[in-house]
Amino acid sequence: MDLRPPNLLLLVLTSLLHFLQCATEQSSYIIDTIGITVLPSSTVQSGTPVEIICKAKVSHDNIPNLTYTFELRRDDVAIFSSTVTKDSATYEILPARVADSGSYECRVTVKEKSRTSFSQKLEVTGLQTPTLYLDKTTFYAGDDFKATCSAPEERGSFIFRFFQRFRNEEPQQMKQVAPIGNFSETTLILRQTGDYFLYCSYEINLVSGTRRSNRSNEIHVNVRVLQITPVMNVLPSPNVFEGELLEVVCKVLTSVENVEVFLTRDGSVLKKALVSLSHRFRVHEGDSGEVTCKAERGNVQKETYQVIRVKELFSKPHLAVNPVEIFEGEKFKLTCSATVYVPERLSNETVQLYIYKDNVKLTSSGTYISVANPYKNGNYTCKAYAVSQGHSILKQSQTLVVKAKVLVSEPVLSVVGGTLVLGKSFQLLCHSDRGTLPIIYNLHGPNKLNEQRVVSKPGEQAIFNSSAIFKSSDLNNFICHAKNSLNSPSMVGNGRQLLHSTNIIEPVLNPVLTIVPRTGYVSEGQDVKLTCSVEKGTLPIRYTWYHIGKKGALISQTSKELQGTYFIRSVRGEDKGEYYCETNNPANETKQSAAVMIIVKMAGWKKGLIAVFCILLILALVLVIALKTRLLQFKRKGTGKLLVKSAGTKVERLSLTQAEVNEAANATPGMMGKSVWSERVSGSESDDQNSEAAAEPQYTNVQTRQADPNRAPVKKGIDTEYSKMRTSKQGFPEQADGHGSVEYAQLNRETDHHTDHGIHVDHSVQDDHRDEVDSVVVDSVVVDSVVVDSVVVDSVDTSTADHGE
Repeated sequence: MDLRPPNLLLLVLTSLLHFLQCATEQSSYIIDTIGITVLPSSTVQSGTPVEIICKAKVSHDNIPNLTYTFELRRDDVAIFSSTVTKDSATYEILPARVADSGSYECRVTVKEKSRTSFSQKLEVTGLQTPTLYLDKTTFYAGDDFKATCSAPEERGSFIFRFFQRFRNEEPQQMKQVAPIGNFSETTLILRQTGDYFLYCSYEINLVSGTRRSNRSNEIHVNVRVLQITPVMNVLPSPNVFEGELLEVVCKVLTSVENVEVFLTRDGSVLKKALVSLSHRFRVHEGDSGEVTCKAERGNVQKETYQVIRVKELFSKPHLAVNPVEIFEGEKFKLTCSATVYVPERLSNETVQLYIYKDNVKLTSSGTYISVANPYKNGNYTCKAYAVSQGHSILKQSQTLVVKAKVLVSEPVLSVVGGTLVLGKSFQLLCHSDRGTLPIIYNLHGPNKLNEQRVVSKPGEQAIFNSSAIFKSSDLNNFICHAKNSLNSPSMVGNGRQLLHSTNIIEPVLNPVLTIVPRTGYVSEGQDVKLTCSVEKGTLPIRYTWYHIGKKGALISQTSKELQGTYFIRSVRGEDKGEYYCETNNPANETKQSAAVMIIVKMAGWKKGLIAVFCILLILALVLVIALKTRLLQFKRKGTGKLLVKSAGTKVERLSLTQAEVNEAANATPGMMGKSVWSERVSGSESDDQNSEAAAEPQYTNVQTRQADPNRAPVKKGIDTEYSKMRTSKQGFPEQADGHGSVEYAQLNRETDHHTDHGIHVDHSVQDDHRDEVDSVVVDSVVVDSVVVDSVVVDSVDTSTADHGE
C-alpha cells in the first residue's frame, strides 16, 4: 500500500484545526465590569504627575492566555491603546498640564466582546506664566522690532496676544497672533515717542472652555524722536518766468544713517538720493505747482512742501476756423493767435506762429485759407515760438478738427416695409443718401399732415406715421423737406416715386356669390355652378366657399381673376341649404358675401318610381278591399255553387257523416287543412251501387281553382240544395231530412270531349253559431267547419244530359 506523506500531513492539520475550532466554540466568557481611576485626584495642579488606570473584570471558563485590549479616550478622542494579558492598564501623564483636562473613558475589548466604562473627569489647574522677549528696547518712533511670547511647558491650541501700556494709561492690545507650537513671534511698531511697557499672554482652547494665562513679564521700552525732517530750497526763487532755469535743493540735517530723500511733483518722482539732492530744470508754463521733498528711514517718513509759480511771457496759441460750420465747396479760414503778457521781455514781433495739418507745416504765418473738400479734412494745430534772454520758448495750441460737412441730398420717400394697403395706416421713411448729421426732415401730406423728425445719430431714421389713403394717386400729395445747413435752402422730395417703388395692395371689395341655375332650384343629379366675384382688389385673390351647417370650408382656391368658380357635381339631397363665399388677398382682409339658397328637387325617375309605387299600393288596397267584400258577401249568402262533371244526368247526393265531421274537427295540426270526400259512381251504375259506395266511402282531396272568365256559366237548371243546419240543446246536430249520416262527396275533375273545364265549386256555408265553429283549411282554402245534418248537392251537367239521355 502506497501512503503519500503530504496527504497524511494535510489530514493531521485538518483534524487539529477542527479540534481547535470545537474548543473555541465551547469556551464561554462575560465582561462583568470596567473601572477607571484617576490618581492622585481628579483635580490637580499643573505639573503634578497623574495616572489613569483602567481595570476590567471578566468571568470565563478557564480560557488560557486571555488578552485584553484597553483604549483610553479623552473628550471622545482616542489618546492611548494597549493590548495586554492582564486585566488592567495604566496611562501616565508626567507632568499634567491644563491641556490634559477633560473627560476620560476606558473601553475594553476581550475577543469579540467590548464594554466601556463610565466617564471620569480630570481638571488640571494653573497655566504656566508666559515669557516676553524683545530684540531691542530703545528705538526711534516708527521703527519696527521683534517680540516673542512663549510658554514652553504647556501643550494645546494657543492664541497669543501682545499688549502695550503707554505711561499710566490703560493697556491696549497691539496684535493677536496664531502660534507656532507653544510660542509666537511677531513684528511690532511704536509710532509715538515716549516710555512704553509691553507684555503678553495666551489662551488655550479646550472642549470644556477657554483657559487664560497670567500676564508675562513687562518690558520697558523707550521710543525716541527720529530727526529726519528735510529742508528744501528753490533757487533763484519760487516765482520765475517761463524759460528760466530753476534749481531745487532737498537735504536732511541728521547723523542717522540710511536716510533717503525724494523730490516729487504731482505723484511723479523727479529725483532720489541719500541724505540730500539737487535738481535743475528749465520751467515752462505748466510747471507751476507744489513740489514735495520726502525723507524716509525704515517706516518713518518726513516731508516738506514748496509751491513754484511760473509766469508766462505769452499765452498759449489759439487756433480758430471761420465759418464754424464748413460745407464742402465753401471757403474756410484758419487763424492762429497768441497774447504777450510781459512786453518788457517779449514783443509781438518776436513771437512766430506756424499752422500744421496732421503734424505737417502748412504755413509760417498765423493765417491759412482754403476751399473745403474731403482732402482738407484733418487735425490742425498752431505753434508759437519765441526767444527771451537767450532762452527759446515753444508752445502749441490744442488740436482743431476740421471736417467739412456734406450738404443734404434730395430726400427720397419710401413706404416702410415696401407694401401699402389702401384703407390702412402706414409709415413713410424720408431719407437722404448724403448729408452731414444732424438733418431736419419735415413731411407734409394729406389730411393736414405736417410732422418733423431730427436725425442726429448714425443709424437713426426719419419715420413718419400716416393715416390711411384710399387711392393710389394720394401718394403724389406727400412732400418731404430735408435741411442740415442754416445758410442753404431745404432739399425737397415728392411722393411721385412712391407709385413706382411701393407695392400697393387694394383690398377686395364687395364679394357676391351667384349660382347657375339662377333660380336656385336644382334637380338631383344636375351640376351647380357657384361663382364668387368681387368688384376690385389686388390679385391674386383667394376664394373660399362654405355651406352653412357644415364644418370647415368646401374648397379654397387662388385665382388671378376677379372671380372664382366652384362646381357641385351631381347634386344630391344633402347639398341643399345656404352657401356663401369669402375672399382674401395680400391685404389680409377677409370679406364675406351674402348667403344664397340652393333647393334640391327630386329626380324625375324617382318621382315616376314613387308614382308607380303609389298606384300599385292603391291597387293592392283596392284588391284587398274587394276580396274582403266579396268574401263577406259569400259568407252572408250562405250559398255555393259547385260544378261537378258526372257520367249521367242523375242527381248525385253528397252526405257527411257525424263521425267524419268530428274526426275532421279533431284532426291533428299536421292534418289541418285537409278534407276527405267520398266519390259516388255515376253514369251507368244503379242507385244501389251508389248506396253501397256511400256506405264504403273513398277519400280524396278537393282542389279549388279560380274561376275561368272564359268558361260558360252554369245553367240555372242545375240546382244545389243545402239542408239547414240545426243544433240540439245538448250540442249535437240533428238530422233535417231524415237522413242518418252525412256523406262526403268527392268531386273529381274529369276530362270530357264536350267541355274544356274542370270541376268548378262555388260554396258557402251559413254559420248561425260562430262561437261553436272551428276553422278547417282545405287545400289552402279556409272553410268554416260546422256540424252539418246533411248536405245534398244536386248537379246536373247539361252537356252530359244532352248526350246521355
